[in-house]
Amino acid sequence: MRINFKLLLGSALLTLSHGALAQMNIFACEPEYAALAKELAPDARIYSATTAMQDPHQVQARPSLIAKMRQADLVICAGAELEVGWLPMLQMKAANVQVRSTDKGLFFATEHVKTLDQMSNVDRSMGDVHRLGNPHVHFSPPRMLTIAQALTDKLIQLDEKQSAGYQQQLSRFTARWQLAMTQWQIKARGLQGMKVIAYHSSFRYLFDFANIEQVADLEPKPGLPPTSSHLASLLKRADKGDIAAVIIASYQDQRGANWLAEKSNLPVIVLPLSVGGNEQSNDLFSLYDSTLDLLTQAYRAQK
Repeated sequence: MRINFKLLLGSALLTLSHGALAQMNIFACEPEYAALAKELAPDARIYSATTAMQDPHQVQARPSLIAKMRQADLVICAGAELEVGWLPMLQMKAANVQVRSTDKGLFFATEHVKTLDQMSNVDRSMGDVHRLGNPHVHFSPPRMLTIAQALTDKLIQLDEKQSAGYQQQLSRFTARWQLAMTQWQIKARGLQGMKVIAYHSSFRYLFDFANIEQVADLEPKPGLPPTSSHLASLLKRADKGDIAAVIIASYQDQRGANWLAEKSNLPVIVLPLSVGGNEQSNDLFSLYDSTLDLLTQAYRAQK
């Protein structure tokens, strides 16, 4: 029997094509949610709109982002208005009705947990504040477990045939996360009572988890860069001698922090805001390990 190799090759390519089409396309607004999606849907095509070296508040609606969102089956974002300055524009230009509503392929992490620092009244004089609460919930281990469950439910809603697989991935992630959380709690206990000056409220949930007190902010108002008069007031606060370090995120301008550190003889700790923020933070687990280790080193040095 004569074998038509061209026909077999064509059939194989067609099969591969159908398999690729069956893969879910996931657009993550921030790298922490790309990392979570990878834990729960490892076979999906996952794209992160930002990196840990970018301010997630300020993103340009570039053609490449529009193209990725146009192809997306699921868009995962922090929410709580973190992306309000750029996500609606991307949604409009992408013209993908699938990812415009949380009833379909849009997922906001903060809608599934209670956020800290919610405000009933907000106006422009207060700076860049979030009425719906602090959106950086990925630094709360218990909240991330809740978000993982909600995201799994969303994945199953969009891809019901793979329900068992998603549940299995969630079980694996939950077991690993709970084990890691025990270790993070031990590390956090060693940080209790630590006082820091930090840039913005980026690490609000991490500080809450570890009982670290942010006594002052390098920003005079949220979203505004440090001024000379504000830095001078921070220097007076630092002179009390109870501050362990000045904290900034990997993407933030270090000039104000460096000035304050030099004048007050305090260390500047650059923490990764998300996965990829330093060489050690390759996934959600190592992100926590790295941030807690950096804080521990600074606190021990102060003592």
